[in-house]
Amino acid sequence: MNEIQKSIEERLYELPENWEWVRLGSFVNIKTGKKDSNHGNREGAYPFFTCAAAPIRSDTYSFEGEAVLLPGNGANVGLALYYNGKFEAYQRTYVLTSEKISIKYVYYHLLLGWERHNRNKQFGSATNYIKLANIKDYRLPLAPLDEQRRIVEKIERLFAKVEKAAHVVEEVKESVELRRAAILYRAFRGELGTNLPEERNILETAGQWIRTKLIAENMQPYRIPKNWVWLCLKDFLPPMVSCDPSKLDCKEFLYVDIDSIDNRQFTIKRPKMINVSEAPSRARRAICKGDVIISMVRPYLMNVAKVLSDDPALVASTAFYVCRKNEVVNTDYLYYYLLTPFVTNELNIRAKGHNAPSVRNKEFLELKIPVPPAEEQGRIAKKIAKLLDALNEEMHITTEVEERLSFVKQGILNKAFRGALGTGEPEKEGGKAR
Repeated sequence: MNEIQKSIEERLYELPENWEWVRLGSFVNIKTGKKDSNHGNREGAYPFFTCAAAPIRSDTYSFEGEAVLLPGNGANVGLALYYNGKFEAYQRTYVLTSEKISIKYVYYHLLLGWERHNRNKQFGSATNYIKLANIKDYRLPLAPLDEQRRIVEKIERLFAKVEKAAHVVEEVKESVELRRAAILYRAFRGELGTNLPEERNILETAGQWIRTKLIAENMQPYRIPKNWVWLCLKDFLPPMVSCDPSKLDCKEFLYVDIDSIDNRQFTIKRPKMINVSEAPSRARRAICKGDVIISMVRPYLMNVAKVLSDDPALVASTAFYVCRKNEVVNTDYLYYYLLTPFVTNELNIRAKGHNAPSVRNKEFLELKIPVPPAEEQGRIAKKIAKLLDALNEEMHITTEVEERLSFVKQGILNKAFRGALGTGEPEKEGGKAR
C-alpha cells in the first residue's frame, strides 16, 4: 500500500480543510504512575487516580497540571478522566499531558471514541489490560490550536445546559419517589378519602376468633380510623407450602430467585428456566397466581412482587416469604403495605448478618399491619394502583428523557469533531495544526 492509499485508509471521515487526522502518540506525553494501590490514604490532600471510576486520596503527589487519566486494566478500561492540579497516579494508570495540543480537546475526543477503540484491543485472561500502543495508535481529528480551544469552550457551554436539564430530571425522579412514599404513608393511615366510617370492621366479617389477636392500643405503631384494627401477620397468613422440583410433572421449571425481581416495578421479570435435575437446593417454595412474595435477604433492596402467572412449574427460592390468600387481608392490599418505608425499616431493624443481612421468617410474621374493613382494603388497593400507575408513567417518561440526554452529549461531541459546531474561523487560521 503506497503512502497516499494509506493516508486515505486512515481517514475515518472528511474533515474541514485546515484539519488533519493524527495519531495521539505524536502529540501527547504518556507516563504511568509509580504507586501501588496501598499508597492511598482516605484523609490525603491529593486525588489518587487508580484504575477505578473515581479517584481515592493520597498524602503525596507526583504530577501537576492538566492531564487525562486512562485506567490501564480492569473493568474501567475505556474510561477517560480529566484533572487539572496536583495528583498521584497508580502504576497501571496512564497519564497523558501535552504542550502541543489542548489536553481538554483530547479528553473530549476520548469521551467520544476511547471506549469503542479499546473494545476489541484488550489483552490478558484473568485481568484485562491495554498496551501503550492502544494510546499511541488512537486517531483523532486535529484542528488548529485556537479552534481546539473554541471547540472545548463550546462543548462545555452545551454540556452545562445538558447537565442543568439532567439535574431537573434527577429532581423529578426524587420527587416521584417522595410522592410514592407519601401515597403509601397516607393509604395505610386511612387518609386517601376512601374510608367509610359506618362500614363494619374486620371483627364482624372475619369471625370472633380474631378478637383475641388484636394489638392493644398502647402497642400500636400509629393511629388508624376507628373501624380499623391492628394485627400481626402471623395471626392470619396461611403457612407456606414446600415444593420439590423433581416431583413436578415436567423436565424444566421456572425458578424465581432474588435476581428475578424488578425492585423498581416490583414485579417478577426474569424467572430462570432450569432442568429439574439441576434444581438449586433453595428452590423449594411453591408459589401460585395471587401470592405476594418478599425477600427476607437484604430487605433494604425491597425485592417484593405479586405472582401474576398461573404456571404450575413456578418455584421460588427459600429466600422469599410467600404470602397467600386468606380471609382477613386482601393480598393486593398486603402487597402495597409491604412496599411502605414503615415495613422496610422494620425489617432492616430485624435483619441479622453482615454480608447478606437476613430476616428470619418468624421475625417477619411479627410485623404489625393496620387492617381496614374488607371493602375498604379493596378500595385502598385500587386507589394506590391508580396513583402509582400515574407516577410510573411519569418515571418512564423521565427515564426516556435521561437516556436522550446521554445521546445529546454524544451528538454534541460528534458535531464538535467534524467541525460542525459553528466554531471555525478558517479564514484566520490557514494551514494545519501542529
